[in-house]
Amino acid sequence: MNNHYSVIIVGGGQAGLSMSYCLKERGINHVVFEKNKIGYAWRTKRWDSFCLVTPNWQCKLPGYAYPGNDPHGFMQKNEIVQYVEAYAASFDPPIQQGVEVLKLSQNVAQNFFEVTTSIGEYTADQVVVASGSYHLPKVPKIAERLPKNITQLHASEYKNSQSLPPGAMLVIGTGQSGCQIAEDLHLAGRQVHLCVGSAPRSPRRYRGKDVVDWLDQMGYYDLSIEEHPQKEKVRAKANHYVTGRDGGREIDLRQFALEGMQLYGRLKDISDRQLEFWDNLQQNLDQADAVAESIKKTIDGFIEKNQIEAPTEPAYHPIWQPEQSILSLDYAQANISAVIWCTGYQTDFSWVEVPVFDGKGYPGHERGVTGVWGLYFLGLPWLYTWGSGRFSGVARDASYLADYIVARKKVSYPNDWSVVNEFLLGS
Repeated sequence: MNNHYSVIIVGGGQAGLSMSYCLKERGINHVVFEKNKIGYAWRTKRWDSFCLVTPNWQCKLPGYAYPGNDPHGFMQKNEIVQYVEAYAASFDPPIQQGVEVLKLSQNVAQNFFEVTTSIGEYTADQVVVASGSYHLPKVPKIAERLPKNITQLHASEYKNSQSLPPGAMLVIGTGQSGCQIAEDLHLAGRQVHLCVGSAPRSPRRYRGKDVVDWLDQMGYYDLSIEEHPQKEKVRAKANHYVTGRDGGREIDLRQFALEGMQLYGRLKDISDRQLEFWDNLQQNLDQADAVAESIKKTIDGFIEKNQIEAPTEPAYHPIWQPEQSILSLDYAQANISAVIWCTGYQTDFSWVEVPVFDGKGYPGHERGVTGVWGLYFLGLPWLYTWGSGRFSGVARDASYLADYIVARKKVSYPNDWSVVNEFLLGS
């Protein structure tokens, strides 16, 4: 291998592969360093019944749209791995698997980046960090208060109900992972205790279509972060919970409660064998319903404005309400043998020794372009649109950055011009 490249891409997931495709298409010399193997996170950090929550037709990697015969279905875990592997095989990226990037720094004097890896030192004119944002599983310190005889897992470690000890399960968190894991355990016949957080929920189908189809028709997936009412704040919002399991359906926690799942508010404290909960179960259920109803009303408005023929549906009515607030539970008496922390991830860009981060460790950028000449980020949630961190929108971001990289390659030295002016040279 050479030690110097025009571009080094860090990360070989869908973002890094998409970037490689776009650079290869433009004839840019580059290499991709991937810490593990292609498809690693999908293969090892998801549970057995995991599937996409967005329809297969939204899988639009550059030059490789979903190739199957079920565009409105939802790929399962093994199919997702096969999709990513087949994408890589389709264009043969210059990827080095099993290579960890340990440090990225800038050599200002010589105008290049220095990349320290597990196989040696490299340099590059430009660097794309495409390692995503799900780096370190978040488990709160309060977990230390549980006894050692209770098995504790992060959502990324959960595989199936059979791998857990006999007894009841406590699932903490109701984002997409928490709700789907709770459902997986529930369908397997396990007694589930669920701490319900403030994540919103989404309808699955409404007025004859999957909600994703309606939102696509309404232009939501083309909405940029600058156009979004919440601007950058939307990057920190929890995803709406819904599932693609068994052909796709809503997740209604109230239905689970009717079927025997025990629901509580958010976890507040653990002491003296007692789990203590905040008194916000009713509030969190109502807020999740309100978001789902607001999505429906937005679709109603779109249908009416555009005079679209679509079936109507009866108004939503909650099928279950908490009779009283349960604010504590003796975990030994409840026979809880395992706790699954569905509490998300935190980013870890500590290896990037270039001053582009804010006080929370998030890189400052505009559509992936940082304030440091030649350094870019790709694959982050809402980097530019809703789909930036997903199969559906990363192609647009990768193509944009590839054009930016080509423009800067032509200029070949740092400057304060905008990319627009770089493209206009000679015009």
